[in-house]
Amino acid sequence: MIKKIHHIGIAVKNMDETVKLYTKMLGAKPISFFEIPGAKVKIANFKVGETALEFLEGPAGSSMADFITAKGEGLHHIAVEVDDIAAELKKLAAAGVTLKDKEPKPGPEGKIAFVGPEGAHGVTIELVQPNKKGK
Repeated sequence: MIKKIHHIGIAVKNMDETVKLYTKMLGAKPISFFEIPGAKVKIANFKVGETALEFLEGPAGSSMADFITAKGEGLHHIAVEVDDIAAELKKLAAAGVTLKDKEPKPGPEGKIAFVGPEGAHGVTIELVQPNKKGK
């Protein structure tokens, strides 16, 4: 079952400029930074209430850079938090939803899987099952 919006992913060309701007706008610094070398992406998260704004930057040749070239900076995905990601994927597949990921994979804070834009009327949806606290 979907519990809440976990974060909103936003593709950016320049992480340093983005962090400076949003630090001023939100009056707070990012709560976390991640670099995922395998995915060739840098991530900065700002907390806004219970939701995070997740800014993503990738080098030339990465899927993130290709996304920006094709669509420009802006909304990349909306992530929703779930308790059981495997069960959610099975439920969505049974309902005929086109899945980008049929199995969960490791993410920065737990397990993740994507429903590509073709499966959600042009919006990429990320399912997130956070690690249990203390693990």
